[in-house]
Amino acid sequence: MTDSIILELKNISKSYDDTPALVDINLYIRRNEFITLLGPSGCGKTTTLRIIGGFEDPDSGDLLFEGRNINDLPAYKRKVNTVFQKYALFPHMNVFDNIAFGLKIKKMPKDVIREKVERMLKLVNLEGFGSRSVDSLSGGQQQRVAIARALVNEPEVLLLDEPLGALDLKLRKEMQVELKKMQQTLGITFIYVTHDQEEALSMSDTIVVMNNGEIQQIGTPEDIYNEPKNAFVADFIGESNILDGIMERDYLVTFAGKQVPCVDKGFDAQEEVDVVIRPEDVKVVPREEGILEGVVRSVTFKGVHYEMMIEGEGHTWMVHSTLMAPENTRVGLNIRPDDIHIMKKKVTA
Repeated sequence: MTDSIILELKNISKSYDDTPALVDINLYIRRNEFITLLGPSGCGKTTTLRIIGGFEDPDSGDLLFEGRNINDLPAYKRKVNTVFQKYALFPHMNVFDNIAFGLKIKKMPKDVIREKVERMLKLVNLEGFGSRSVDSLSGGQQQRVAIARALVNEPEVLLLDEPLGALDLKLRKEMQVELKKMQQTLGITFIYVTHDQEEALSMSDTIVVMNNGEIQQIGTPEDIYNEPKNAFVADFIGESNILDGIMERDYLVTFAGKQVPCVDKGFDAQEEVDVVIRPEDVKVVPREEGILEGVVRSVTFKGVHYEMMIEGEGHTWMVHSTLMAPENTRVGLNIRPDDIHIMKKKVTA
């Protein structure tokens, strides 16, 4: 395990004007991993990326690269390159010269530069574009040039700060697939920052969910979605029904006025908890067959499913189903024990 770790953040903290941006961050990043820092604006994800890149210094803690402390190593000496949302291409240079810029600074031989740039143009699907002006390119093509310019320097780690944010939805989805393919082809570590949950789920090997400068959960996309550690993660990753509950004992919880079997244990008897249930895990059944019941207040067709808002038992349930119950119909609701997620309530000061 230790041999596969390329970067490690140990007890990293950072504040701006006495406002904490990062609070005691501990994180390790494996070689060849696609890891995404995910969270809302102001959660600390970009600050984390800038500290890794050498653009910010931590107030405390250690940043280790292959086991060596690099806190004092300037950005240009680190084995990382960064792609920003604003691509920062040089408008007076063509595509080839933009990509070759870093190699020319290193005074590499011209034939080596040409070979490396041509290989990058092929990788980012821009063969034959070398002589083009960057101003003549679409947003997606400019983004590919920015990625090629970073990758041509053969960094061991590529940092990507919301690089798809300026693209339209269709192009963004296409680029998500292309970026993942590039990372797998090159076999280098990608550290990606986004606030887009779908983007993180579709691209990442590992997701780090952040909020208020703290890490909330680290896991695979499947773990993060199916087994969120707290109500914030459950609410931020996809949509959820979150209810107040009481843990009666192991494997039994009360919510919405009903005692319901679950698969969770290890809570105190009568402990107040958050109960999290995904909309797709609530099954609409005939009224007499449900453990709960309610009235359908609205139905919205979402393409692959219907979204129904069902009011009952002191809660308005969001339900996703391929089967539709008409508005004002009274229905039953069933939830399997393993689709009920019990979480400790966050203690607030």
